[in-house]
Amino acid sequence: MTDTAHSALSAHDVSPCGRADEAAVPVTAASPSAHPVMYPPAPVGGVGGRDGGLRDVRRPDDLSRIPYWTAAELSLAIRRRVVSCEEVMRAHLDHIAAVNPRVNAIVSLRPRAELLGEAREKDRLLSLGVHQGWMHGFPHAVKDLADVAGLPTTHGLLPLGRAPRPDADSLFVARLRAAGAIFIGKTNTPELGLGSHTYNNVHGVTGNAYDPTRTAGGSSGGAAVAVALRMVPVADGSDFMGSLRNPPGWNNVLGLRPSYGRVPSPGGDVFLAQGGVEGPIARTALDLALLLRTMSGYDSQAPLSLTEDPTRLTDLTADQNGKRVAWLGDLGGYLPMEKAVLDATGAALKHFLHLGIRVTLVEGLPAAGTFRGNEDLWPTWLTYRHLQAGMGVKTVIDAGLRDLLKPEALYEYEGLVGTGSSPDGTGTGPISGIDVATNSVRRSDLYRAFHALFEEYDYVVLPTAQVMPFDAALDWPRSINGVQMSSYHRWMEVATIGTLLGAPTLAMPAGFDEAGLPIGLQVIARNHDDFSLMGLARAWEQQTGFIENVLPGLLTA
Repeated sequence: MTDTAHSALSAHDVSPCGRADEAAVPVTAASPSAHPVMYPPAPVGGVGGRDGGLRDVRRPDDLSRIPYWTAAELSLAIRRRVVSCEEVMRAHLDHIAAVNPRVNAIVSLRPRAELLGEAREKDRLLSLGVHQGWMHGFPHAVKDLADVAGLPTTHGLLPLGRAPRPDADSLFVARLRAAGAIFIGKTNTPELGLGSHTYNNVHGVTGNAYDPTRTAGGSSGGAAVAVALRMVPVADGSDFMGSLRNPPGWNNVLGLRPSYGRVPSPGGDVFLAQGGVEGPIARTALDLALLLRTMSGYDSQAPLSLTEDPTRLTDLTADQNGKRVAWLGDLGGYLPMEKAVLDATGAALKHFLHLGIRVTLVEGLPAAGTFRGNEDLWPTWLTYRHLQAGMGVKTVIDAGLRDLLKPEALYEYEGLVGTGSSPDGTGTGPISGIDVATNSVRRSDLYRAFHALFEEYDYVVLPTAQVMPFDAALDWPRSINGVQMSSYHRWMEVATIGTLLGAPTLAMPAGFDEAGLPIGLQVIARNHDDFSLMGLARAWEQQTGFIENVLPGLLTA
């Protein structure tokens, strides 16, 4: 579940292979906030690159195979002119035409002739010796909560005829454009990004990459499916309550909810609204790190954005041997969780052991101060969620659009202002200033409890969802193992912890159930330690091979 947020800045050239003759060239974005940065060559490579280097990229006899390259491989192929940008665009558009009707992941797709024309312009720039960045000539679709100049931003709410077509990009979108991306359209999202199932009245339902009759997750469902089905090399998403974790987990790809401020978001409130963040989705750790690096970096319009050098994000060489994992699982039985989820994620823990990582079962949340453990998780979350999401919904209501809102959106607003009630007796509102302050202290004590936990462990690990992908015809699971869910998002309570901590949280594949549906692990690291998670993602893909070895059926039929 996510929210809206707008971000970006300059993007710079990178050689994704570690060759001395492919030295990085700084490129300054055409933006007042842009600043030139020299990115060193990234040290590791693409699918199956167990030698730590990018494999040689050769022109395929069948150009329809171009979408199956990793983003790093594609970048290298374009830079070396192994293939033209026009050929890349044509191959991806053909692939989208064949696959997207089955899943509805990409929406507001631009006319083919326009896109091929822009690709030819990218080729012209290359012929003049101008290489804009590592995404030069990439087809890219932006999640339909962020602005792309000239494209409709529907938020999954506004009909296309009423949706604004902004004159400017969101900040992170401007960074992708400066890195050379061509924006082909948008990826689908639920209404206002609310809910972990991607459907809306504007574009319809997005199906799972491994079974289109099942949910893709949300709210970055369209993004995760587009990446899993090779329709785009990488994708951006956003996350408030698992939206960069649940969809990647259910579609067998990687996602990262970055530390707050890693990807700056200058739109709207820049101080209080710290729940929603933007981040990357990819099929390899290198691709994930490259996209995160492009999206990251301080911007003065976002005063809480981080000043750390983003070039470090593509150093994936950190040794994982000797690291320590706290496995929280279902919090000692507190979280209702399907057996298939626990079976698959529990079985995946052996891969940590193979990497030399010690795993310890921790049954329940740690307590500190006013935070008493498991029993305080949902009340702490609901007050925070109603405040943040409820205010977002209020802006829609104030704009006279209440008639377009689904019940789940109104639930957040009613929880804020007190016009409704929650079946479990919590969050009935109105939320007062005292409620907000008291809850913030309790949330701070949760952070202090985890700060102590991180003195003993390097990572805290949980499943990415409490259920396996459910029937896409449903709106949300009403119960788990006979336990009734009190709200449209209670079944994703497992995703609240990373958000409340403001900590970087990686989603990585854990395996599959007996029906062949994927599930993932979410790995929470220490505050601001996105860097170690990039190294873990690399080690995990080398150890498991889940993404490269188990393709969606739509790609093998």
